[in-house]
Amino acid sequence: MSSDSPRRDSPGLRMGRPFGIPVYVSPTWFIVAGLITYSFQDFFLSWLPWLSGGEGYLVAFAFAVLLYLSVLLHELAHCVVAKAYGLPVRRITLYLLGGVSEIEREAQTPGREFAIAFAGPLLSLGLGGGGFLLHQVLDPATVAGVLVWQLWVSNVVVGVFNLLPGLPLDGGRMLRAGVWRFTRSPVSGTVAAAWTGRALAVGLVVWAVGLSLVSGQEPSTVTLVWSVLLASFIWFGATQALQSARLRARIPHLSARALARRAVPVTADVPLAEALRRAAEAQAGALVVVDHEGRPTGIVSEVAVESTPENRRPWVSAGSLARSLEPSLVLAADLTGEALIDAMRDTPAGEYLLVERGGEIYGVLATADVNRAFTGV
Repeated sequence: MSSDSPRRDSPGLRMGRPFGIPVYVSPTWFIVAGLITYSFQDFFLSWLPWLSGGEGYLVAFAFAVLLYLSVLLHELAHCVVAKAYGLPVRRITLYLLGGVSEIEREAQTPGREFAIAFAGPLLSLGLGGGGFLLHQVLDPATVAGVLVWQLWVSNVVVGVFNLLPGLPLDGGRMLRAGVWRFTRSPVSGTVAAAWTGRALAVGLVVWAVGLSLVSGQEPSTVTLVWSVLLASFIWFGATQALQSARLRARIPHLSARALARRAVPVTADVPLAEALRRAAEAQAGALVVVDHEGRPTGIVSEVAVESTPENRRPWVSAGSLARSLEPSLVLAADLTGEALIDAMRDTPAGEYLLVERGGEIYGVLATADVNRAFTGV
């Protein structure tokens, strides 16, 4: 599975950088590895009765590791295609329910979106097909034979499951690409695929319970737990996609000029209290530090100002609270929509200086104001 919204939490243990992509293993992986080892120990003992109990656990753990290695290959397929299209990939994380590729930007066309999404299931199905062929030449009564059999079956299941047409599954992204192509609206595609994902989540639980009732048996605890876990993952992923779609619908309406704060220029040695007085008098919302020739050299941080007690403001200079004005912090005042978001994403900061095409200062763009425009708060 792949994601366009990178998570900022701690990813876990770093394992390497295949194709230049950082790979992490979340602590939750060890939980599922333990569950797989415990659940499959009896299975491997039933096929290989000559194994001892301890050896059965060892083979089951080897299966868990190999299964997640195939999941890693699935995610790498997404990332390699994304990088081929010039999209930045932040990392891959293996966790409780599989893996996630954090692709930091959306594909520019529905065709590329489809290709990136389809690469993962295609790789899994390819591994399944290759494993099936390999199994034909192995002795089914050996550890290798049983492991390969279980792995090819598992990869086919992973590939088919990910092709289900609902976000956040790969099939959901493929459905999104199809609706996007038909409607020419990526937001409409996301909404359609997200609601399908929610329906899949409900259907998964209903199917697990209904199958047991039809067979006249009580639903097993293991089946219920896994179906609820998977359904919760799909439901919350679909809900997140809906929220993201609502936010992305607002991007075309973003305008740096409309969100700009009027800025008052002050020299670095002006006391903060005096600088704030001038700003209040001019009804301005930002302070720009300039040199004695009027050239901007820094932007006074709003966070730093708010954290400075009022009784200290007469003794603190405005320049001491300013961030040096790097070229990447100077944006064109006429930036709008996706171009504005990309410029801010390239250099995260609290404030940016907006200038006209001739270099004149227009104002200051605060990230907090852009965030409020996104959330509507």
